[in-house]
Amino acid sequence: MGFAWGEKKAGGDLPPEFVEGDADTERVGAINAPALDAGLNVECPPHTTEGKLVAKIDLHVIPFLCVMYLLAFLDRVNIANAKVFGLAKELNLDGTLYNNALVVFFVPYIIFEIPSNILLKRFKPHVWLSINMFLFGFVTMMQGLVQNYAGLVACRFFLGVFETGMFPGAFYLIGMWYRRHEAQRRYSFFFNSTTLAGAFGGLLAAAIGKMDGLRGYAGWRWIFILEGALTVFVSFFFYFLLPDFPEQVKWLTEEERTYVSARLRADQGSSAAERETTIRDVWNVLKDYRVIIGGFMYFGLIVPAYGYAYFAPGIIQGYGYSPIQTQLHSVPPWAAAFGFSMIVAYMSDKTRHRMGFALFAICVAIVGFGILIGVHDNTKLQYAALFLVAMGAYTAMPIIVCWFNMNLGGHHRRGVGSAWQVGFGNIGGIIAVYAFLEKDKPKFIPGYSISIAFTILSIISCIIYGISSVVENKKKARYAGTVELSEEEKTELGDKNPDYRYLL
Repeated sequence: MGFAWGEKKAGGDLPPEFVEGDADTERVGAINAPALDAGLNVECPPHTTEGKLVAKIDLHVIPFLCVMYLLAFLDRVNIANAKVFGLAKELNLDGTLYNNALVVFFVPYIIFEIPSNILLKRFKPHVWLSINMFLFGFVTMMQGLVQNYAGLVACRFFLGVFETGMFPGAFYLIGMWYRRHEAQRRYSFFFNSTTLAGAFGGLLAAAIGKMDGLRGYAGWRWIFILEGALTVFVSFFFYFLLPDFPEQVKWLTEEERTYVSARLRADQGSSAAERETTIRDVWNVLKDYRVIIGGFMYFGLIVPAYGYAYFAPGIIQGYGYSPIQTQLHSVPPWAAAFGFSMIVAYMSDKTRHRMGFALFAICVAIVGFGILIGVHDNTKLQYAALFLVAMGAYTAMPIIVCWFNMNLGGHHRRGVGSAWQVGFGNIGGIIAVYAFLEKDKPKFIPGYSISIAFTILSIISCIIYGISSVVENKKKARYAGTVELSEEEKTELGDKNPDYRYLL
């Protein structure tokens, strides 16, 4: 079975060399010149089809990464659930001490993103990710044993160290498995492990909170101990279950690996899997103005996203609910965000378009914040506005990350670029922590206003990035065929290759 890429030709996002010139080969039985030159078998392996092979990849790649990140996000934000059950009161976290404990997490989380992705490639994903998973689960457990503010800050710092590679590493890995028009649903499903974590965390906290006083431990301590222990337990299995890059996995046959590599090369060019990522690669990526813009696209959404994740339970509690009712009421907005995100992701993949859907989702979040700023005497409407905030922010973020990641060609550019976007973007987490202060309860006008300002920054950045994609594509088309490059040179250039086309 060959590829059926007739629609790709019409879409114009495949470089000319990737399509045979014979009009009778619209079904496109060959992949591309480089693949043929390398002697690759481009036919789908016997006893399977392309659809079955993609389904096999889905089953081996997406579920385990989703569970991994669900646990990572849960261990990161369960401090908000713990606060509802008395963490701040028992540890005497007056003034901004609670906010300080939150912000410490982001210091190593921002700094070590790029080094972590480089190490991910060097040590193999299943090794690097499972080790870090064990360590951040252990640190989460230790949070349940702290006796003072200093202990909590130390735990939050090391939690940031060991979680730093989870998010950009998984996005980097997913991007190396799927063609660009297949990626958004997978990115959104993975990203919405965070919404599932928020919903699951609320239900779990409501149940664990009832253990208050068991063996002399407060309910908030049991939240950290049990959720961290779950992560540690799962990490042992995930050493064997987490996926590696397509060139490394054992669950594909040699024929299937060849076919998968060829189909990806046709869509994105050579992955440059065989070369190491160097300091020079890091510099070459970071001096690209489009990469910098990609960081601001994500940065603008981190403020509202973390503002919601860390403070929604406190906001809901301000509506007059008990601690248990608060945890239960925190679940539905996360569930709605998951469903909305997957619907939008499906439409985005079908239309092979990203920017318009990202802008629409951001506007949904802005409407939610607008209601929260203007309405203070209608609890039902305020609660509904939280749905809009969660749905908008957590739908736009995976679209932006997918759009940016899948416009980067090659391991050396995608590994660095994805880490930069997430690392720089998470500076917004520091801002979010101090945007929602205890003194501003229950209206949180400054926090909501700051969130709107940053969502507008994301909108502006998305528009600039979209325009730059169009400009760069036109520039490449103008100079097409005027420069002769070897395949090795094209591989080094990645998405800067004149045959590469950016998606809008």
